[in-house]
Amino acid sequence: MENLVDFDHPLVVQTAQRLTTGAEKPEDALERLFLFVRDSIVFAFPPEGDYVKASETIERGYGQCNTKGTLFLALCKASGIPARLHFSQISKEIQHGFFTGLPYWLMPDQISHSWLEVEIDGRWHPIDTYINDLPLHDAAVVEVKRRGWKTGFSVSRAKGEPSAELRLDGQHYSQMAAIGRDDGVWEEPSEFYAGPRYLNKVEPVRQWLYRLFLPVVNGRVARLRNQALPAAVDKG
Repeated sequence: MENLVDFDHPLVVQTAQRLTTGAEKPEDALERLFLFVRDSIVFAFPPEGDYVKASETIERGYGQCNTKGTLFLALCKASGIPARLHFSQISKEIQHGFFTGLPYWLMPDQISHSWLEVEIDGRWHPIDTYINDLPLHDAAVVEVKRRGWKTGFSVSRAKGEPSAELRLDGQHYSQMAAIGRDDGVWEEPSEFYAGPRYLNKVEPVRQWLYRLFLPVVNGRVARLRNQALPAAVDKG
């Protein structure tokens, strides 16, 4: 399998250079990369699932937790920022509301999930607040509260209010409250995907059903995001 973190791809290199030119400190460069991955790459589900290269995610302009993490890792590597992906299980409840009915029932109770870790000042810092673009995050928090849920619509309130901000204090997260078994850190996600602990492999029938329902699922994502956009325009 080809590497998904194609940090030497011209589009990845050019994007990293464009974003970080003039940044005086690694923290400044990291923030610029973070904002790009969070907001310029909107949250949506690719038909290939997790098997999307970083350069392809830039071209498409959308991704989910694992594909946006792959991109963030590639941009960090292209910018000289030490980074890695940390994999775990996460409850399928994290996607409840986007996936409903039969597609939700067919999902395993636990799915494979990742977040980025970066090394700044000799310490590794976990970050998952780039997963949902800001309008979607804001609308999702409102919706899970309205429904009385702790987890759903790609955010989790099970251990406190979710965040969409870049904080390196280890206390502000979007989805961490829903994670389960730890599957370790990886430099290249395709190596984890090829192993026995990866849970998102599906047989052909489920893959066909996933792609069949995907336009409906991504339509729900877009409609929820649009609920927050008028408020964002008013604030602007």
